[in-house]
Amino acid sequence: MKINFASDNYAGVAPEMLRAIENANSGTVPAYGSDPYTQSMQDKFKAVFGETARAYPVFNGTGANVVALGSVLRPYETVVCAEKAHIQVDECGAPEHILRVKLELISTKDQKITPEQIREKLVRRGDIHYAQARVVSITNSTEYGTVYTAAEIRAIADVCHENGLYLHCDGSRISNAAASLNTSFRAITTDAGVDFLSFGATKNGALAVEAVVFLNPTLGLDFEFHRKQNLQLSSKMRFSSAQLDCFLDESYWRKHASHANRMAERLEQGLKQVRGFELTQKRQANAIFGTLPQAVIERLQQKFVFYVWNELTNEVRLMTSFQTTESDVEAFLSALKT
Repeated sequence: MKINFASDNYAGVAPEMLRAIENANSGTVPAYGSDPYTQSMQDKFKAVFGETARAYPVFNGTGANVVALGSVLRPYETVVCAEKAHIQVDECGAPEHILRVKLELISTKDQKITPEQIREKLVRRGDIHYAQARVVSITNSTEYGTVYTAAEIRAIADVCHENGLYLHCDGSRISNAAASLNTSFRAITTDAGVDFLSFGATKNGALAVEAVVFLNPTLGLDFEFHRKQNLQLSSKMRFSSAQLDCFLDESYWRKHASHANRMAERLEQGLKQVRGFELTQKRQANAIFGTLPQAVIERLQQKFVFYVWNELTNEVRLMTSFQTTESDVEAFLSALKT
């Protein structure tokens, strides 16, 4: 079997998540979220994100983003985001297809947008001939593995709120972002002014569960109807909720995300010593982007699985996970040197 550096989605389910599922698999409880496991999960989200937090389990990240944005947007409104934002490059056009909304893209090398760039998109406000910006969406960590700090998010939130916009965070890898910054979930969401969040769990070891989390108490008041209508309501929700409850423990999410980040750092240090490899993005979480000669890429892909991010420039993405081992990293570096 080839060693994986393609995606943290390739990793299996963490043992803690399997135990949480097993522990919840006893007896009968009410369906569709009216169970004690879901109530416990709600209490945990409030403890971690603040008393205004309301969390709703969903099946996957695309579903989380689409149903979250759809609960806030009207068809004539737009989402401002980076040109390589997750909702732009990894959702197969789902926001446009399902929500019938426009994505306003911002060009940026590291995929971190700035308040100044957002202001440039706030034109023709109130003009009935022009789609109206309503949401700014940031991805943290970004598709290029870079990380927004709490201060950067607060600056974006301030621009949003000054102009009647909401700030959404696509947090499919928010655990890696928080671990990279050595901070809490709350510090880079609630306290930084994020209004609503797509909370990622699957990439850090959970099984088929993410969550939509509303931090602004005025949003998502009818979200349960949106979730049901958009095919994201689980009947046996206790198994999703039990995982999220466990996931939110510091001893769980930080341990696994920090490990993934450390493996990426170790890989990066080794790659810097390899002739012919050139970093194209600053590594801040668990993703490394860089260029390699085409012949080297083809040789490595005989033993390792990873993505060629840009075929024109031979840029590759190497992704680590909670299951990546030091021996995996050393094997890749050794193969590069031979």
